[in-house]
Amino acid sequence: MEFENFLYEFSGGTTALRDFLINALLAALLSFLLGLFYMRFGQALTNRKRFGSIFMFLTLSTMLIIFIVKSSIALSLGLVGALSIVRFRAAIKEPEELVYLFFAIGIGLGLGANQRGVTLLAYLLIISLLTLQHLFQKRGGLRNPEGMYLNISTSSLPVQSINQVLADHFRRIELKRLDQAAGRTDLVYLIEGSEVDGLLKAKDQLLEQDPQLQFSFLEQRSLPL
Repeated sequence: MEFENFLYEFSGGTTALRDFLINALLAALLSFLLGLFYMRFGQALTNRKRFGSIFMFLTLSTMLIIFIVKSSIALSLGLVGALSIVRFRAAIKEPEELVYLFFAIGIGLGLGANQRGVTLLAYLLIISLLTLQHLFQKRGGLRNPEGMYLNISTSSLPVQSINQVLADHFRRIELKRLDQAAGRTDLVYLIEGSEVDGLLKAKDQLLEQDPQLQFSFLEQRSLPL
């Protein structure tokens, strides 16, 4: 009841309450679809499922703030003062994450300001552009596969021998990093196109050639956020 009175006081009564509910449902739907889109087509090397799940709450929170303060200069100034003392310590590891965060915030801003038409049009335009980008990158072979990162450390095997073993068991291998120090060679590969059995066979074959070889792998989608 107090929330309804607040909406009456600052936003114009039942019309504002109805607009708030409609915009909140629309914001939840759009941000949920955005999260699914990011989980499916995103290229960041983080846990996209966890990261995409926050879009709905970020969008709704942004919309609520804008909806409350848009009709009151006093509240707007108070919000600026309150946010000036907030410090965020979480680092954004991928530029793509920042793009999607701004996208989710933009949806909340647009619907909080009751600009449904503009928000929907911008949403469809941006999603269309992101889809086209994904299709072009996939056709050009630029998109990171949903593969695994393979770390190999050896003191005796040449890189050419390791490449040959991996090529026999994986559809695609890409050397992402090579470090040599103190007589050891450390390599990081992005690999794709083999079942677990193929991975284990490659490991066993490399260990036969160098029993001291260190071998570890990590599925891309399981990387921590």
